[in-house]
Amino acid sequence: MTTGNRSDPAPHKLDEPSVDQAVPRVLAPVRDVGEGALELAQAARGMWSVFVRTLYWTFAGRREPGAAVAQCYEIGNKSAFFISVTLGFIGMILVFQSALQALRVVPDLQMLGATFIEILVRDLAASIGALMLATRVGAGIAAEVGSMVVTEQVDALRMSGVDPVHYLIVPRFVASLIMTPVLIIWGGFVSLFAGMATAYFIFDVNPSTFLNPVLLDWGDFSIGLAKCFAYGAAIPIVSGYCGLSTHGGSEGVGWATTRAVVNSSLATIILNFFISGAGFAIFPV
Repeated sequence: MTTGNRSDPAPHKLDEPSVDQAVPRVLAPVRDVGEGALELAQAARGMWSVFVRTLYWTFAGRREPGAAVAQCYEIGNKSAFFISVTLGFIGMILVFQSALQALRVVPDLQMLGATFIEILVRDLAASIGALMLATRVGAGIAAEVGSMVVTEQVDALRMSGVDPVHYLIVPRFVASLIMTPVLIIWGGFVSLFAGMATAYFIFDVNPSTFLNPVLLDWGDFSIGLAKCFAYGAAIPIVSGYCGLSTHGGSEGVGWATTRAVVNSSLATIILNFFISGAGFAIFPV
């Protein structure tokens, strides 16, 4: 029997977290960002190692022209249609939207083509084309190399005294350096003529007026080519590293492919920032 002076203990509220439980929940985003930064730093170190070894074996290793030619076909010929369609539609969309915005200010589209050509040569063709190649070529390299890792073919290469970077990455690196500029130049022409057709059929801009290179200079060509070669070098290095670091069977191959696409796209964006900044400092508009 209980008395009126005796008080029952307050019930414990299970649905309210304590202070020690609430603080980690608040700091969870910070923790996730820190873990991501550490993983990115570790991956950057591994990519740098693969890059140095790739450069060494490219100049000091045995030449394998047949392997490089086969990779040129895989990277170049099989990506031509994808790049053509993507950059063609990008050109049409950009010209259409630019013309609509320009007509709101001035009823004159004489400089539409000149402005579009400068943007296309300086940045648009190389950056959009590289992002597309990161999705197709990067995923293919990571999946192929990752499959060889999980099936112990890479271990067999090491036991035979062969560096996997020399055998697997170097041919893809050389082929990408050759075919990335070729694909981007080709895609740039497709985008140019697609934009010209859009300007002619929708806004009645004469093709001779649209194809006006008055704003182009050597700085635009230099920056565009620098981006082509930088992206062509980055995609096989990043994707090859993701493939070589695969673990965990077939599921690991899927993760490696995803990481290759994400990291290659991120490398393209970062390189775009630094090359554009250096280009504007050396060749001001």
